Amino acid sequence: MSAYQYLFDYMIQEVFAVSTSMNDWPLWTLLISAAWVILAISKLKIHPFLALMSAAILVGLLSGPLPETSAENKGLFHDRVEIADSGSKEINLTHAVKWSLLGFGNTAGGIGLLIALAAIVGTCMMQSGAAEKIVRCLLSAFGEKNAGFVLLASGFILSIPVFFDTVFFLLIPLARAMSIRLGGRYLYFVMAIAGAGAITHSMVPPTPGPLLIAELLKIDLGIAMMAGLIASLPIAVLVLWVSGYFDRKFAFPMREVAGINKEELTQTMNKKDEDLPSLFLSILPIILPVVLISTLSILKVTILQDADTAFQESFTKSTLFQALTFLGEPNIAMALAAIFSFFGCIKISTDKKFLEAPLITAGSIILITGAGGAYGGMIRLSGVGEVIAELAGNWDLSLVLIAWSLTAFIRIAQGSATVAMITGASLIGAIVGDGSSLANHPIYLYLSIGFGSITLSWMNDSGFWLVQKLSGFSESEILKTWTVLLTLISVTGLVICLLGSVLLPLQ
Repeated sequence: MSAYQYLFDYMIQEVFAVSTSMNDWPLWTLLISAAWVILAISKLKIHPFLALMSAAILVGLLSGPLPETSAENKGLFHDRVEIADSGSKEINLTHAVKWSLLGFGNTAGGIGLLIALAAIVGTCMMQSGAAEKIVRCLLSAFGEKNAGFVLLASGFILSIPVFFDTVFFLLIPLARAMSIRLGGRYLYFVMAIAGAGAITHSMVPPTPGPLLIAELLKIDLGIAMMAGLIASLPIAVLVLWVSGYFDRKFAFPMREVAGINKEELTQTMNKKDEDLPSLFLSILPIILPVVLISTLSILKVTILQDADTAFQESFTKSTLFQALTFLGEPNIAMALAAIFSFFGCIKISTDKKFLEAPLITAGSIILITGAGGAYGGMIRLSGVGEVIAELAGNWDLSLVLIAWSLTAFIRIAQGSATVAMITGASLIGAIVGDGSSLANHPIYLYLSIGFGSITLSWMNDSGFWLVQKLSGFSESEILKTWTVLLTLISVTGLVICLLGSVLLPLQ
């Protein structure tokens, strides 16, 4: 018997042993619902909100009889409510809809305001010239010879509060200008911008995906911000090196691109420094929420966690701590950032409805993330978490690897990184519960889901087409560069998570 045949037989025996020792219907529920999400978004072109909400109701129908919602069991989306008589085939559409709507409301209510505020901050930074000011200051500090690093740093920083497509729209003209000034290296500049933006978009709140991962895994938002930034920094170095390698290997030419408003670009590029906000006011909307939220988290972890009871009581009653508790609350911190960015922008903008478009976009994202919360809640209710946890235990699989694999699979299948993060976090949240049984800190699951969502951007990803159309590269050129770059980011991130979970479990 060959080694391959032996391994195959062993796996079949293990699967059979597991399936006979547990009720495997929740796994079928998961597969059917996930297949529906992928089919609906990829093939039927149904909006992700409708796909995820219908998947949530489908899970409820497949899970058997569901309990009535009550004051006692409304914590479903944090602690699983047991299904009575799970072996029954009775279907109750009303209960499935009620529980799905409860999950939608809980999630949208938890992060909806943050998403709307982030949209306001991003738009105001663009309108006021704050984003342009940050880029110019970086260029002034590091020089045009280090333009690749400058554009990478700009994409890395701006993609924290600003959506990826907006950042790429802002910076791609700079990549063109730099290429003309320096006589080439256009591919290097494009990949540096796009790769850096993709990292923080998927890893650092307050962008919607990371926000929801932290919410579903019950991770403090300040810790999520710090961990996302720390894990992203070495990956950013990789992006810069790989971008340079691509430029040396391929050296694709810069081509004319339709759809870029040359008039607006010229106006932005020709603005005088005195017409732009100061560097402090420009970067304040980014730094302020990070500092306020992270400071409170650091205090809780480093000072209060190991302090004696008397000191804890005294410190928590102090005016300083009360002020930090108020200002470090994520919604308050982001509201302050939005206020500062808004008043910096209102002096310049003559369009009184300039926030209408970004808030419409934010509304769509809130609908999608809320529907993802509904789907995750119903997955919890179905019991699939217990089944996958038992499978992982029987096969001695790392939950970090499972989290990355599930998210990467959803990402490759349907294209959207945000939907992949929502779905992956929902499934993993159902597995880990309150996290008390984990061998390492759940932050590694948070990071692995984020990195998994970056995997293999191809034709079903809107980001693929955004980069392709605005850069002027062909589809095959983008597949050789952008697709490969994001997959390298994802796999390297997985390695970092696996090593960190073993060498520095933080538990």
